[in-house]
Parts: sequence; C-alpha cells; structure tokens
Amino acid sequence: MNGQPVLEFRGVTKAFGEREVLHGIDLEIHEHEAVAVIGASGSGKSTMLRCADLLIEIDDGDIFLDGELITDPAVDAVAVRRRLGLVFQAYNLFPHLNVLQNVVLGSHRGHGVPRREAEEAARAQLARLGLDGREDDRPDDLSGGQQQRVALARAFLARPRAMLLDEVTSALDPELVGEVLDTVRALKSEGVTMLIATHEMGFAREVADRVGFLHQGKLVEIGPPEQVLGEPREPETQKFLRRLLEAGRA
Repeated sequence: MNGQPVLEFRGVTKAFGEREVLHGIDLEIHEHEAVAVIGASGSGKSTMLRCADLLIEIDDGDIFLDGELITDPAVDAVAVRRRLGLVFQAYNLFPHLNVLQNVVLGSHRGHGVPRREAEEAARAQLARLGLDGREDDRPDDLSGGQQQRVALARAFLARPRAMLLDEVTSALDPELVGEVLDTVRALKSEGVTMLIATHEMGFAREVADRVGFLHQGKLVEIGPPEQVLGEPREPETQKFLRRLLEAGRA
C-alpha cells in the first residue's frame, strides 16, 4: 500500500518475565484498512493491542501513530490514547451513567467537544447502531451485545485515528455475537481504520482487508483473508486452522 501507515509496529518485542509474548512484530495498518489478528489463546493478540494503546510498555522495537514515535518514554500516553479507540471484551461502561452519558463522556471530556454537539452526534451514532430509544437506559438494563455496541459507539464517537478491538465478542453468548459483528461491519463501512484481535474466523474473513496469524508471539503469516484462511502457506497456520475445523466437527 502507498502512503504513511496510520499505525505501525517495527520489531516490537515484549516479555513477561522469561516468557516472550511478542517477538519482533512488524505490521503496518493503513488508512481505512481493517487488519484482523488471529491465533490461539496466549499467542499475544491482546498484548499487541495493549502495547499499541501504551497500556503495556514494550521491551524493544518501535510503534508509530501517523508517523509519530509513540513508544518514546517522553510521549504523553494519555494524549496518544485519545487518538486511539480501544474496546475490550469487557464492556467497561459506567454503571451509574445512562447509555447517552456513557457514549458522550470521552468525546466531551476527553476531546472538549461541547456537550450539546457531543450528545447530538451520540444520538445519531446510537441510531445507526440500532440503539435508538435506549439512550436513557443504564448498562444493567441492556443485554451483553447491546452493552458492547454502546462501548463501540463510545470509542467511535471520539473519531479515533484507529480502533483497537480486543476480542469484542468473546464475553458474549453466541446469540448476541451477530449483532456486535454487524456493528463492527457498519463501522468498517464508514472507513474506520481497525486492528482487530479475534477468534471469529468468519468475521475475520468478512470484515478484514488482511488477516495475520500470530503464533508463539511471531506474526508468521499475513495476507488477504481468502489466502490466509483459505490457502495458508505456513505450516503453523495450516495446523491451527485444521485444529479449528476438527473442533467444529466434534
């Protein structure tokens, strides 16, 4: 791809004690691109996203946001996080605030958008995501899928340079997964740049422009979904997908 990446990992390494979780990760995510990272539990997917959001300090390498080195210790981590939208598998909504207040919070307080303007934008975004009429509800009044859609709306309202989605469906009952995936598809259709850690192969195939396979902390293969998921080149990827297929038949 041409042009400067929105988000770039160069030789990123991270260990917890003697266990190396990321080993020399090189990855570029470009404007309007969605990159999904798949891999077994413990392969380093979530750690990648948390390193990008500066929640975890890397041991070696560099991470850039719009060409700016953000892993320099002198960088204001809070300012960087305001430019990224990290959504966890746990919804992280404030239970004492209603839906509208939860969505508006980051845009109004974090980015200084006037409250009325932020509320108008939030209502429009909630409507686009099928949550109109739920603005006054508290998180406990919503299903898990609805709460996750509120979390996605909140992250998107701040107009981040990239959204980091960390297994956003893994805490949901199977019947609620589809509505959250529909929400991510809708955001993708609006041109949002995304780095997605997921275990949903069908979702990765449909939404991602590229899929990367992470194995024991190494990005061993990356390419178009139809290639990585349909005709993987690397033995590790082939073995991982074969195990998933066998588990699905069990």
